Amino acid sequence: AKRQWRGDELIHELAQKGILIKSRSKAGVAEEAPGAYKDVDRVVDIVHGAGVNKKVAKVRPLVCVKG
Repeated sequence: AKRQWRGDELIHELAQKGILIKSRSKAGVAEEAPGAYKDVDRVVDIVHGAGVNKKVAKVRPLVCVKG
């Protein structure tokens, strides 16, 4: 993720979406880029379709604290 995204650009891009990021380092911000993660809806659909789990609710993140 550090090679693909720049921390300062990511902070600006997410701020435009109303997402506030506080970090001691911009490299740490790049590690948490939304594009560094799999699409959770797709993962849930696949696991549900395979019979590994059953969908019971859809949640929306409000805050994320790391560290």
